[in-house]
Parts: sequence; structure tokens; C-alpha cells
Amino acid sequence: MYTDYSTRTSQSSSHLRVHHDFTIQLHYFRTMHGASKLLWFGILFGWMVTVRCALPKVNSSALPVDHSDLSSILQKHVDADGCVNYLSLQSDSSTLNQYLAKLQQHHPNATWSENERKAYWINAYNAFTLQLIVRNFPVSSIKDLGGSIYKVNTAWDIRFITIESATYDLNNIEHDILRKEFNDPRIHFAINCASESCPVLLNEAYVADQLDAQLDSAAVRFINDPKRNAIGAASAEISRIFLWFRGDFTESQSIQEFISMYSRIPLTKSTKISHLPYDWSLNACP
Repeated sequence: MYTDYSTRTSQSSSHLRVHHDFTIQLHYFRTMHGASKLLWFGILFGWMVTVRCALPKVNSSALPVDHSDLSSILQKHVDADGCVNYLSLQSDSSTLNQYLAKLQQHHPNATWSENERKAYWINAYNAFTLQLIVRNFPVSSIKDLGGSIYKVNTAWDIRFITIESATYDLNNIEHDILRKEFNDPRIHFAINCASESCPVLLNEAYVADQLDAQLDSAAVRFINDPKRNAIGAASAEISRIFLWFRGDFTESQSIQEFISMYSRIPLTKSTKISHLPYDWSLNACP
């Protein structure tokens, strides 16, 4: 089932990422009113004409990280359905912080394999998202932790992540590292944004020697989850993730063909596609 996504051209990927980042900007625009729209136009204009600054160069000699501590944390506080017991995790936050401190001292570098780097950044995204929620819990939605202007002041733009000499936000990890460096659309099914409509948070860490199987499993689980995708041969209501990041899934095939790689119900080119509403409620246990 695994496709070698690393063979795709970086130029094509870059163009598609810009296009679909713009699509997300439009999504946020539709939720704004009055002065916020004027501010959005100004910011978007600057974003469109300015080349994004490169991420900081980190000269690291760190060895790959053992993620077993994260697995222990997730198995203790996340159930099999991806529901997070944030209250118990908050009480156990020192354990999560110890794991994150280890990540902060080990920046990926060229001596690591691709899967070691990819697993590290997926785990970093998920674990730092947990830390962000825990620090602000109780909260109804991750979107309550920031403003509404995408890539400016949302929760994903809070620069609270320091790894060796570099400082990142969650958007940096998702868009500037995971999507840009690895060009593997299955990543969208592994990273969790602490929301009900997001792919479920796996209750174990991603690890290099099992990564392809884990990512394939995450893709199968997400696409066949009726809460997140209502798949039928004639029509399919799919997650807005496939809308916001359409280019990541359609570089070499249609969206129907991509979904059919993992769906128990195969789609055809004539399958009518629509998109489900996105539930940003916190993925907390009742």
C-alpha cells in the first residue's frame, strides 16, 4: 500500500503548498467581518509578495531520540479512540515536559535516517500540541488559544517550541518541515490538532522502524472512519483536510484515486465529492 512519496518534485510541491495555503486563508476570510477583513487583506498581500524566511539553520550532532517515554504517556492518557484525558495529563504534566525537554536537546540532523527525522517531527507536533492544551486547560477548543488570522496569530502561530538553538511554532513544524521536507500526504493522518474532526491521536509514539506501517494504518483508519469521512461509491462526504491540502493528495492522481488507496469502498472518477463540516471541539474524554 505504501507509495514512495519522496520521488515527487520539490518544485511542484512548493507551488501546490502555496496554492493550498491560500485556500486556507480564504477559509479564514469567510469567517471574518468588517475591520477584520480589511486587516486580513493587508496581511495576505504582504504574505503573498514576501518570500517566507527560511527556518533557522541548526548545527546539531544529536543522536536520534527514543520515543518510548511518549508511548507511555499516550497509553496512560489517550484511549484507543484517540480521546484525551486532559485532566489526568495535566496532573502528569511533568512526565510530558520531561519528554519534551529531551526533544528540545536533540534537533534532527543529516546523520538521522529520513524515517527517524519524520517520526521525530510527527511526535514533536503531537506532544507540543498536548503541552499547549495542558497549559491552558480547561479550554473548549484549541482555536480559543489564539486569534483568527491564519499564519499570524492563531494557536498554531505561538512560538513556544525551542529545539536547541531554533524556535518554532506548530505551523513551522507542519508546513515548513513535515509537508515541505518529506512530501508525504499520510502525515496529515498522523498529526493531531486536538480537535474532534482531526485524525485521532494514536496512543503510541511513531517510530522509525515501524513508520510506514503506522502511517498506512493511520490513513486507513482516518479514511474509513464514518465520523470523519462518509464514503460511498456514488458520492463521498470527506474531511475538509482533503480540501485545505488538496494538492498534497493530488500531485500524481485524483482525490478519488488517492482515497481509494486506503478506502474499503473504492471510488471512481465519477464519485461525487463534497466536504463535511469541521468540528474544532477539543478531543477531550467526556
